[in-house]
Amino acid sequence: MEITEVRITLRDEEKLKAFANVTFDDAFVVRGLKVINGNNGYFVSMPSRKRPDGTYQDIAHPINNEMRDKLESVVLAEYEKALNEETSLQNLSESAPKEEEQEPEVASDDLTDEVYGETPEEEPTES
Repeated sequence: MEITEVRITLRDEEKLKAFANVTFDDAFVVRGLKVINGNNGYFVSMPSRKRPDGTYQDIAHPINNEMRDKLESVVLAEYEKALNEETSLQNLSESAPKEEEQEPEVASDDLTDEVYGETPEEEPTES
């Protein structure tokens, strides 16, 4: 089984750093994985639901450590990539020159009329 796509949605919270959706073999998707900043570094939490007694139960999870390690390494690599892209975009927007605000150009005749309260004379029309 191959991981064919990982979509990351970044979050800026103390522990929760991202959500991930993982597609397997271009045929099956698991949504709601979480990238968590834990006491010993980042890890991937499987999607889960809250039980009536207040505990959580994984909805989907790897059966063996080999698959868990593979899934976690791919998701964390994509998380780092998404984080680097966001940082690059922020740096780019901060370093871009800001456009100076310019006042709209006004024709000198319009300015004179506005200052002196005059209205332009109408040209006579032929009858």
